[in-house]
Amino acid sequence: MHNVKFTRTALADEQGVAALRHLIETYLRRGGFEIQVNVVNADTLREAQAHPEAYRDLVVRVAGYSDYFTHLTPTIQNEIIARTGHA
Repeated sequence: MHNVKFTRTALADEQGVAALRHLIETYLRRGGFEIQVNVVNADTLREAQAHPEAYRDLVVRVAGYSDYFTHLTPTIQNEIIARTGHA
């Protein structure tokens, strides 16, 4: 499984969405089994840490499962924030 994170600006137009589609199709054609894509920026995640009551519905991919960001421990939240976002 491969886990990737993109910024919203990377997928803000049809060209970005098409590029993501081609990336996923190529990954699968070359034998990739599963790919998880997150589209959220670090600023939003930090805001969710500071004001969890406003982000109760924010779901993120952790490691093999998805969970509500505000339900995660601060250590796991920080690890998710630290992951590289691709623009």
